[in-house]
Amino acid sequence: MSAIERCRTAALGGYVARCENAACGHTEIAYNSCRNRHCPKCQAAASRRWLADREAELLPVPYFHVVYTLPSELRDIAYQNKRVVYDLLMKVAAETTLAIAPTGQARGLKAHDPKRLGARIGVTAVLHTWGSALTQNPHS
Repeated sequence: MSAIERCRTAALGGYVARCENAACGHTEIAYNSCRNRHCPKCQAAASRRWLADREAELLPVPYFHVVYTLPSELRDIAYQNKRVVYDLLMKVAAETTLAIAPTGQARGLKAHDPKRLGARIGVTAVLHTWGSALTQNPHS
């Protein structure tokens, strides 16, 4: 947070830009950015581009945002065994989502029910290691 708080302030240094036209002499001070990937000032344009790119990939169908959270009691185990724990978390999250998804399968219908255009559920999974208060977890 300290980098974000100091972003584009004198605390991070800066430079003076002057118009090359001697008659103008306009001067502007510009401060350096923190370049933190979570900074709304530094990453706003990149964030908007990323979101627009993701929205362009969406199909005109209903979507659901589902979050699976690793219990805090497992934090130390995850820290010591990142690959194993995160692989298991992703696998279990995918299996659970597929099991509870509102598809023809969930209602005892065939997996490729023609009423559903033969569709199956799709999943985009992201491992997010930051808490909602923007505090970094020890396993990041």
